Amino acid sequence: MRAGSRVTIVKICGITNLADARAAVEAGADLLGFVFFPPSPRYVTPEQTRAVLDALGESRKTIRAVGVFVNAPLEEVNNILEAAGLDLAQLHGKETPEMVRALGPRAYKSIQAQDLDTAHMLMAHYREAVNGNMPALIADAPPAQLPGGNGIVADWSVARAVANEFPILLAGGLNPENVREAIARVAPYGVDVSSGVERAPGIKDHDKVREFVERVKSRGLKNE
Repeated sequence: MRAGSRVTIVKICGITNLADARAAVEAGADLLGFVFFPPSPRYVTPEQTRAVLDALGESRKTIRAVGVFVNAPLEEVNNILEAAGLDLAQLHGKETPEMVRALGPRAYKSIQAQDLDTAHMLMAHYREAVNGNMPALIADAPPAQLPGGNGIVADWSVARAVANEFPILLAGGLNPENVREAIARVAPYGVDVSSGVERAPGIKDHDKVREFVERVKSRGLKNE
């Protein structure tokens, strides 16, 4: 899928509890993200994640569940995918193309580039490993205090270059106020939000979740 394609995918990341998962699903989210990086305030265990997903009941079938990993070994990623009942793995560290390839179509890789040269280098590095995956990459702001979820807006011109070549999720500082402009500027396959719809780290604001999803799904309306 190339730039200019219609965005339909919304990922609500950093889910830590059932109430937030239900709110995201009811709002129309397509992906729910669960963070398996212990330093993160949004960290959850595989057991917590499995309990949330099981409690969703029939609505579990309407979404894909994503595990977010940062430099975890391949065996650990595979074990957590199985134990938690996840569909996809988001690799948000310095994972090798070989690791991405080993996970097959279940994996997509972060691109956190400050400039176009770095973005092109990273795209070349991972191109064969993510070939055909949906999504293939996630374009995020460069790491700050944490590898992600810092609320820092990504460079949309860099993200646009990545979206021209791959089906990407756009992340980094998105919120209900800027998501339509971000889509217009980048034309990604989908968008990813975490801190931009929270009332505290790891706790979602359900009104903001609904507003975010609505602004993506109804973006045929005039930008506000």
